[in-house]
Formats: sequence, structure tokens, C-alpha cells
Amino acid sequence: MSKPQSPIVDFEQWRQSELGQYVQRFEQTCFDKMVADVFGYHALQLGQPNLDLLRANRMPFKAYAGAELPVLPAADWAGMVLAEPEYLPFDSQSVDLLVLPHGLEASAHPHQVLREVERVLVPEGRVVISGFNPWSLWGVRHRTPYLAPWLPRPIQAQVSLPRLKDWLKLLSFEIELGHFGCYAPPLRSQKWLDRFAFAEAAGNRWWPVCGAVYAVSAVKRVAGMRLITPRWKSAAPLRKGARQTAGATLQQKTGSQPHNESVTYEF
Repeated sequence: MSKPQSPIVDFEQWRQSELGQYVQRFEQTCFDKMVADVFGYHALQLGQPNLDLLRANRMPFKAYAGAELPVLPAADWAGMVLAEPEYLPFDSQSVDLLVLPHGLEASAHPHQVLREVERVLVPEGRVVISGFNPWSLWGVRHRTPYLAPWLPRPIQAQVSLPRLKDWLKLLSFEIELGHFGCYAPPLRSQKWLDRFAFAEAAGNRWWPVCGAVYAVSAVKRVAGMRLITPRWKSAAPLRKGARQTAGATLQQKTGSQPHNESVTYEF
């Protein structure tokens, strides 16, 4: 059993702060858009027990799994499973949609988490992942010496988007959608966050890769098989004009005036 990365600040406590609520609003909006039109039978949320990131999805079976169970569930889950994300107790190719909010940052073995995600997803299944961007202004503030921790995950545990793309590509995932957000400077007060609300539109246009948080939707691709059959020798094509007819052709000829009568039955 792996030991998860110890947060510098308790994640749930940080999420209740004004800064955490700012991040939560962005992520909830992204997840709602990314899961709304995903169809199937089984959807799974892995981690973040006090959030319902599948609320916009219409699958009949929605379940939660994670290293801790919610005291007050945020949704009417069809099932809740206590499990390590590195070793999911589900059959291979049994999940159509899986959401993983900040799950890679919380694990000491993020590669194994992604391998388990790939294993349980059906072909053409979808995974939605969110995480902190270590190269944002928040990331710079977080690793500045002699300052109090800014984010609930250590900087060495954060997975940048280029690295995540490489990992997903190795597991035959294809990224379809992605969003950066939370472009406001590292400020804790809601008053100052509201004053920098214009930074969201400006950031999406001028410096999109500098958002503090990202959300990515990827599809599991499985190469199909093509049955190769023996190449039988085909019959030689008929010559032009050589058509097969059924019936009979009658011709009558007279000595003085030629009189032809032809009847052909053809099908």
C-alpha cells in the first residue's frame, strides 16, 4: 500500500478558504462541461469526497471511490468504495467515465494511478483530470523561499500539463479538451480576487498556459483489428459484348427478300 503525498496544508481546509472556493468554482464549471455529453452506464469519481463532479452527467450508475469516504456525501452515490487509487477494486474495462480531481498530486505513484485508470476504462472511455499548474504565478509564489505555503500540495508533487500529456500518450489516451483557469494573482482576499476578475478573459487570450489550475479530458483509444482473408483468384472478366442470354434466337431467311425475325429472352 502506497503512502500518499502529505499536503503542506490540509486540502479540505484549504478548499473552504476564499482562494479554494475560487478554484472550486472554476473546476466545477469545467467538469460540468466536460462530462455533460459523455454517455455510457458506469461513471466513477476518484477522490474529493465532498464534491459532486458528476452532477451534470446522465449515466444511470454513479459511484465514488477513494482513500477516504465522505461523512456527508455530496451526491446520492449508487455506491461508495474505500480504495487506494493505485489499486482499484474494479474489473478491467468496466467504467465508461472517470473523473480524477487532483488525484495525481495526492499519490506517491501517479504513473500507477494512470495505469489503473487505463485498465478500468472501456475502449473509448473518458477520463477528466484536474491539477495545479506549477509554472503559474501561484506556483512561483508557492516555491518562493521563506514564505508560507500557498497551495495544499508540495511543488514536487504537482504534474505539469506537458508531462501529463506525455504520460497519457504512452497509455494510448488522446486529449480532446483542456482548459486553464484562475489567472488572478496569488491573493487570499475575495475582495482582491473580485478586482482581478478581468484577468480570466485576458489570461485565456494572452497567456493561456499561465493559469493556476488546469482541467483535461482524454479518451482511451484502442487499435482495432482487421481480418485478413486469403486472396482467392477471381474469374477472368467477360469480354465486352459477350453477355449471357437465356432463350433462343430465331432467324428466318428468304431467297428474294431477306426477312429477319429475332426474339431474345434476357434476364
